[in-house]
Amino acid sequence: MTKKLLVQIKNEWRNNLWLALELLVVSVVMWYVVDYLYTRAATYLEPRGFNIENCYLIELGELTPKSPDYIADRKSEDTHNDIAELVERLRRRPEVEAVSLSQNSYPYNGSNSSGEVKIDTLNSPGWTIRRMVTPDFVRVFRYQGAQGETPEQMAEMLERGEILTSNNLYSKYNRKMTEFIGQRFQLFGDTTRTYRLGAALQNVRYHDYDQARNSYCFLCKQSFYYVGLELCVRVREGQDHDFIQRLKADSEAQFRVGNLFISEIRSFHDIRRNFQQAWTNDIRNYVMGMGFLLLNIFLGLLGTFWFRTQQRRSEIALHKAHGATDRAIFSRLLSEGLLLLAVVTPIALVIDWNLAHMELNSWRNNTTLEWDRLLLCAAISFVLIALMIAIGIGIPARKAMKVQPAEALHDD
Repeated sequence: MTKKLLVQIKNEWRNNLWLALELLVVSVVMWYVVDYLYTRAATYLEPRGFNIENCYLIELGELTPKSPDYIADRKSEDTHNDIAELVERLRRRPEVEAVSLSQNSYPYNGSNSSGEVKIDTLNSPGWTIRRMVTPDFVRVFRYQGAQGETPEQMAEMLERGEILTSNNLYSKYNRKMTEFIGQRFQLFGDTTRTYRLGAALQNVRYHDYDQARNSYCFLCKQSFYYVGLELCVRVREGQDHDFIQRLKADSEAQFRVGNLFISEIRSFHDIRRNFQQAWTNDIRNYVMGMGFLLLNIFLGLLGTFWFRTQQRRSEIALHKAHGATDRAIFSRLLSEGLLLLAVVTPIALVIDWNLAHMELNSWRNNTTLEWDRLLLCAAISFVLIALMIAIGIGIPARKAMKVQPAEALHDD
């Protein structure tokens, strides 16, 4: 059957040449679209390195001298103690699982502080995020160790004054931080004091549209408290219903300590959505554009094979007159379309490789050319085009095969 198909394709080479060129262009465009969607989806679905379910950010306010309840002559040590007391009161609430204080550290936070982590001649990238946190921070956001360390274990490390770093911190040297556990590092350029590395973290992403490999951070203990710190809370599973309303209702009576009060409570789902809104809008616009392009490709390819099959009603009738079954006829027509696609696919793959080599497609893993990604996206493109061909041939062929052979030949 394959030999007969090749002979038929050769005999109709003019029509098939134009069809092959169309399939070639469609294959390359389809690969480009699939590659873009794949890179965005793969990045979005990467592990984040943290968990924000049932987590809330509590903002603290401080009374001014204009308030009748203002307490004068409060020193920084008094404020420290007041914050510690407020945190303890939050911990005692039955629905609260963990409470932490931090400085420029919570997820989806546009206010960052950077620092350097150095050992011998090795130094972290200049955009390494410094997270000053209380030990419970890793419990609130459920950080995980690269070697399976639990949040509880890492909280104990922070309590002892040890530091935690993302495992990719020295990736530019092709070294993982798990190699350095137990060794001592210099922070912030201070050569007089060193800190022991307690554990390497599973890489912590900056946001959902940035790869973990491009996000670097280290955590060290926050010892002194002041009003500007971030107060983060994790609520126990199944007990976060109306948590914000309940805490606000109790805040005046239970959480007024010294001059401190709870001024705002926000869910991290809202924080995440607001922080990523610009990226989300851009991605949505790109995906809609790509979807529109895919629809046009689908309709164009569908119309081409639909019209081609409609023109071959007499050929279908002749095959039926000679005793061919509907299944055999459909297989022959479909095989012809798929064979043409199979012929142009290697050529399309060469073009795809050149486009990736020239860095004209999407970036991921700091490159545009990865063989596994190239072949996967090409395979997906092949399957999608084959599906379009099957629909474009199948529907008109089914209608043509319902017509009596004598009628179809007479009309022709």
